[in-house]
Amino acid sequence: MRSWSRAGFVPMLKLYKLTGCPYCQMVLNKLAELRVPYEAIEVPAERSLRKQVFEVSGQYLVPVLVDGDTVLDDEHDIIEHLETHYPHPKEKPA
Repeated sequence: MRSWSRAGFVPMLKLYKLTGCPYCQMVLNKLAELRVPYEAIEVPAERSLRKQVFEVSGQYLVPVLVDGDTVLDDEHDIIEHLETHYPHPKEKPA
């Protein structure tokens, strides 16, 4: 799901993450590089307690990115998705 604001297009991304997770950090770095707004959802360290993650992705590992109807649960797939759908700010048309 995406929405518009006075500032323009605002993606409604959700990132399920765990502080200290190097795979999550890879995704966070890419989101920052591309300046993509998102909602960060911190999950418990114990996998069995990650009920929200399981509900959206069918598994307990992070990172998980939800972009509308698209759910990605692999950092490389997430980064590829971001690069494809949210081009670098310098590459955006004026």
